[in-house]
Amino acid sequence: MTRWGILAATLLAMAGCGTQPEPRYLVGDPYRLGGVWSYPREDYALAETGLAEVLPAPLFGGQTANGEVLTAQGLTAAHRSLQMPAIIRVTNLENGRSMLLRVNDRGPEKPGRILGVSPRAGALLGMTPGRATQIALVVDAEMSRAVAEALPGHAPAPIAIAAAPRAAVAREDLAPLPGAREAPRREVQPLPSAAPITELAPQSRATPLALPEAVTQTAPRPGSLLVEAGQFTTRYGAEAVAARLPGARISQQGRGRNASVRVALGPFTEVRAADFALERTLAAGLSGARIIVE
Repeated sequence: MTRWGILAATLLAMAGCGTQPEPRYLVGDPYRLGGVWSYPREDYALAETGLAEVLPAPLFGGQTANGEVLTAQGLTAAHRSLQMPAIIRVTNLENGRSMLLRVNDRGPEKPGRILGVSPRAGALLGMTPGRATQIALVVDAEMSRAVAEALPGHAPAPIAIAAAPRAAVAREDLAPLPGAREAPRREVQPLPSAAPITELAPQSRATPLALPEAVTQTAPRPGSLLVEAGQFTTRYGAEAVAARLPGARISQQGRGRNASVRVALGPFTEVRAADFALERTLAAGLSGARIIVE
């Protein structure tokens, strides 16, 4: 078993202590929050940069979107589109602190924020409540799959598949043709009736409730803020969008089959300026605009 498998097994075992609402695996439907539509999807390869915030403690006390108890002390996070739960590595680019968090809720509400973290997670990452922090996040695919597979809602319900019915076959003995020799007869044994095939239901397993408070120190990597209005396959499409945003810049991203043309505003050194540019971009009808760190 890999070290991530061992850690996932530990998380599952820890859930057996105490009585808690039953968490479940959830992707969910599109929703509107803070004036912006979000489209949840299962994504085990997501890696992104942007701004994060510490969720206010008064918001805790109820249940998360996937059925867990909201707690200020949990190492949890809110993301607008990731499947829940998802295990992500979050790095504070401003001080280099990095740790694992579990996505179990939707948010944050404010446009331009890609992640909201619990007060405990924010304290360990060195984030200041009420202030946006530059972060990078990466989904840990192995741990996320291990945790998701243990929860209700991830596996399809058992399906019983009945075997096709067999029609009765009538037999009639005929006299042999003139000059033909009759072969010795052999009795044909009837096939046993097929039993229905049933997919095995997943066994009930404990669910994860906690992650270890393990903080890794890396080198700080703060950057500038850009408002990315969109990425396009052709320069013509990018120019059409840039024409709606005074001051927008067009740049080539990637090479070969992965090449795209990006339209962005910035760079900005202050969050306030980036937020204003994002508001202007969203008002222009570009609902997929986002703030990134570069």
